[in-house]
Amino acid sequence: MIFGRKITCVALLLCLAASAAAQVRFSNQKASAGEMELRANISKMVNASAMIYQLYVDSVDSKKMVEDAINGILSKLDPHSAYTNAVETKRFTEPLEGSFEGIGVQFNMLEDTLIVIQPVPKGPSEKVGILAGDRIISVADTAIAGVKMSREEIMRRLRGPKGSTAHLGVLRSGIKDTLKFDVVRDKIPVNSVDAAYMITPSIGLIRFNNFAQTTHDEVVQAIGKLKEKGMKDLIVDLQQNGGGYLQAAADIASEFLQKGDMIVYTKGRRVPDQEFRSTGGGAFSEGKVVVLVDDYSASAAEILSGAIQDQDRGLVVGRRTFGKGLVQRPLDMPDGSMIRLTVARYYTPSGRCIQKPYVKGKQREYALDIINRYNRGELTNEDSIHFPDSLRYQTLRKQRTVYGGGGIMPDYFVPLDSTRFSKTYRQLSAKNLILNTSLKYMDKHRKKLTKAYPTFEKFKAEFKVPKDVIDGILSEGEKQEIKPKDEAEKTRTIENIQLIMKGLIARDLWDMSEYYAIIYEEDEVVKKAVELLTSNYEL
Repeated sequence: MIFGRKITCVALLLCLAASAAAQVRFSNQKASAGEMELRANISKMVNASAMIYQLYVDSVDSKKMVEDAINGILSKLDPHSAYTNAVETKRFTEPLEGSFEGIGVQFNMLEDTLIVIQPVPKGPSEKVGILAGDRIISVADTAIAGVKMSREEIMRRLRGPKGSTAHLGVLRSGIKDTLKFDVVRDKIPVNSVDAAYMITPSIGLIRFNNFAQTTHDEVVQAIGKLKEKGMKDLIVDLQQNGGGYLQAAADIASEFLQKGDMIVYTKGRRVPDQEFRSTGGGAFSEGKVVVLVDDYSASAAEILSGAIQDQDRGLVVGRRTFGKGLVQRPLDMPDGSMIRLTVARYYTPSGRCIQKPYVKGKQREYALDIINRYNRGELTNEDSIHFPDSLRYQTLRKQRTVYGGGGIMPDYFVPLDSTRFSKTYRQLSAKNLILNTSLKYMDKHRKKLTKAYPTFEKFKAEFKVPKDVIDGILSEGEKQEIKPKDEAEKTRTIENIQLIMKGLIARDLWDMSEYYAIIYEEDEVVKKAVELLTSNYEL
């Protein structure tokens, strides 16, 4: 009888499968042979799922089964078509939406205690009096310090719907008792612009980490502020920028190009071709531009750098970019999950396809491409890069030679400096010894540093990390069997620690612009950009 009821259930599910297949939308009223085959295959897949669910010997998680099936299908396509469940989708889209809901603090973890680096200006935490250096030890009377709680779980407890209240317990230096704060959660902006500062009296630098909904507005505001400080020429830093929204890239490109200039165009099999052109009248339509890229600059970052290069608006400096030129369309599911399906390819104004070659279903080989570039010397030796004549293109105004084949090849190649950071430094950094030391140092000396260095200019010119602090890092490293092999490496390690710690302290006293203003003093890609701009290059 039980078996008979299961067969009846299967029959019912098969009817539903046929109904689901009939609901698939096709382009013509009369289905083509291909569309009829698709309907049959959809019915087949649903039938198989129903049979497994009803008849398989062990219990089956139907949701996971469907998700595995979707992932299996997408894994046989290109490397960028992907499925994310509801939680993953929220985590993926949140940085691109430009905000999240929470208490509004920048923080770091010192051992297992949350230390506030800075409250977000005008955010909910600042409004109730939370200060830089405060330790948040409890949320809703539940301890989050000293209990080995994961960073993800701590963030989950601090975030919440706008209007809800987070009851926080806070320890503050110089105050014995635990302070209590009721913070009403609100929308917290997620900024794309990491840094915007004057690198010389006439050269500005803007660095942004993605292309989100708010990035265009942030970049325009940053350009305006730098112009007020005397900026004539601009460095646009897209190193390690993984991309984001196509429209954001087009909007930002319009700030540099003339009206009607092609920015990018797309071509697909079943979606209309699209062209994106500059609207003109941008915030930086005059003045020299240098764009910085590396092997992790991808997608929208490649659209922007490719447009500026092909239109002869500026120079690209660094290393060949990632090579992601596939257009994904987000397809929302009722449960909050999402399929990002590749529907077209990007092309630069000169006709170059940005996407690097790939083999469908060979995801691992594709993921190893950057490592393979390094192994064959491409990141360190420009002479190792060869392009056939078929991949040569011409820029639109000056007819300079540029190259296709995937990614944007820079006008000026700057090799990866694999010796910039010593092996000992990298090991110390991996153990968080440098970051933790900077947090402890700031925790102890914040008031003294604020008084001694009222301006960043004074800090940059005069501050030096104390020798005993650096010696303490080296000593702790030795306890963990991390030590330089010789005096030369020790000297280099000390130089590395001095630079990065100074940058971290500047970040905690001011913001990320000051951090980059410190560490970019030793960056060869930035140095090359400044050299080009100060030598009055001509395209």
